[in-house]
Amino acid sequence: MESKYKLLEARLNHILSPLGFEFYPFKVGWYNEKVGEAYVLPYNSDTLAFSIISTPDMFEKTFKPFIFEQDLSGTQDPIDQCMIHHFNLVKQEFPEEEIEVIHDFEMTFSRRPKVLLQTAGHVSGAAYYYRQNDLKENTWPQNKKMLGVIIHPKYGGWFAFRTVVIFKNIKCPDLEQQLPEDCVPTQELRKELFERFNFHWQDWSFRDIIAPVKRYSEEQKLYFQTLPKDRHELLVKMKKKHMCGD
Repeated sequence: MESKYKLLEARLNHILSPLGFEFYPFKVGWYNEKVGEAYVLPYNSDTLAFSIISTPDMFEKTFKPFIFEQDLSGTQDPIDQCMIHHFNLVKQEFPEEEIEVIHDFEMTFSRRPKVLLQTAGHVSGAAYYYRQNDLKENTWPQNKKMLGVIIHPKYGGWFAFRTVVIFKNIKCPDLEQQLPEDCVPTQELRKELFERFNFHWQDWSFRDIIAPVKRYSEEQKLYFQTLPKDRHELLVKMKKKHMCGD
């Protein structure tokens, strides 16, 4: 089984790395132990899954080439379309396996996320999910619920969780868990992180709570800072610029 897992990992790396994605393995049981009943994944605890993140390179390597080939007339979010397209291709690369892909935008009938990607990312060791109980004390009002925030040891906040890929028929009882790196170790810095994220999330300063190896490009920042209803016009301009060879 170890050799099969290593072969599978090498194939995933060959497919995903050139596209600006990184993947981190975990057992479904690790995730299920951390979530409420409504979010439990219905698989054996030893079932192999991967948490997939998009790095700052994904926008240039994958998203822009994708939109340049589209007519941009659909109503679905272009990033969502791009993820569906590429992870359908991933599934096609493993015809011998039963694979479930759960995207970050997928909801249940009751409008709950199908999977808690931040929790999956934490148990896979991809990035550390900081929550309010990671602070020994705080001075915020008792009725103020501070949202958790996840920080990657290389990219800080300049990345995104995109999907969980589950290999339904592959069990990996001997997979060793890699704990996420606690890259915001001091209480003072954690408090600052929570305040940046909860009170000033629009300025994106939380993403630089640690020095990242790479940030989003200016074009990528502009895209994600633009309201979804206005992104179509921006994409049309990007496509025209590309067609003109600028």
